[in-house]
Amino acid sequence: MKKLTGLTVLLGGLIATGATMEPGYQTAQPTLKEAYKNYFPIGVAVNPRMVQPGPDAELIKAQFNSMTPENAMKMGPIHPEENRYYWNDADAIADFAQLYKIKLRGHTLCWHNQTPRWFFTDSTGKAVSREVLLARLKRHITDVMGRYKGKIYAWDVVNEAVPDTGTGIYRRTKFYEIIGEEYIEKAFQYAHEADPSAQLFYNDYNTENASKRQRIYQLLKKLKEKGVPINGVGLQAHWSIYEPTKQELDESINKFASLGLKVQFTEVDVSVYPKEHERRARRDTDKSEFTPEMNDKQADHYKMLFEVFRKHRDKITGVTFWNLTDKYSWLDNFPVPGRKDYPLLFDQNGQPKKAYESVVKF
Repeated sequence: MKKLTGLTVLLGGLIATGATMEPGYQTAQPTLKEAYKNYFPIGVAVNPRMVQPGPDAELIKAQFNSMTPENAMKMGPIHPEENRYYWNDADAIADFAQLYKIKLRGHTLCWHNQTPRWFFTDSTGKAVSREVLLARLKRHITDVMGRYKGKIYAWDVVNEAVPDTGTGIYRRTKFYEIIGEEYIEKAFQYAHEADPSAQLFYNDYNTENASKRQRIYQLLKKLKEKGVPINGVGLQAHWSIYEPTKQELDESINKFASLGLKVQFTEVDVSVYPKEHERRARRDTDKSEFTPEMNDKQADHYKMLFEVFRKHRDKITGVTFWNLTDKYSWLDNFPVPGRKDYPLLFDQNGQPKKAYESVVKF
């Protein structure tokens, strides 16, 4: 069989989508998964629409060898009522991954956001007891992981349990208020029991902020010392063209790896606007724009990020982009509703951007 070059695969994927290559991208260059085949898997967050036949599915197959469901496996979407699960969307994503031999990460088993209201209350609307909430958490984790056992190699077990500010380690969520700090180790325990072969991750954002990084480190160190079955830490990597610095990134990777944990960058995107962490109303000065200067700055930033990732190939076991193309991004509505962002390697038509070239050419 004739060996396919990276360009052939890329062109094949684009031809299958009916897309055309921009003139500047006709030089031979590898796909993302080929460029990093000796480093780590390259993943993408997907929704159920993307895995239906069409341009998105072709781009996923051509470029990526790992996938994460963006929303379909979160508590609210997959377990909307106590005795009812909604499996359709998650099944579609898992089936696509199986069919095309793409690694699948599960996201996420325990998170204070997108948790259905019933989870914390009884039939009268009052808060449930610690015992009831633990039983519900165990059942949810057992049922969801059981369904995808053997199909999902790694799970984000607990998501965003550390607050952004202050000195405390624990975010004051319903899980924390009702169960206490033990809910985190219990979630990992239940996950390990449900699928002993799955790699189990703690996942969080702002991990380059020195204060939050230290508090996440304290949490993970405590879990490790207690013998909790945790295998890795997911650093979300919702960044911008202005942050983080190379030094901040190096420090994060080294600090978490020093605990003996695998490091994955789980939700990578690089906003073209200054980073903000709180939702706010749109102002007259907020333009939806992707200027040539932004394009260049984004390409340079992605180049630096991946240089650091490659340097730490012995510690990093995965890098996942948080969405496929600039056509869809959660950043289009956060922090500013209705302000279009352009944070990914492929533009709104699925064409590789300058940032793509800076990632695959090294």
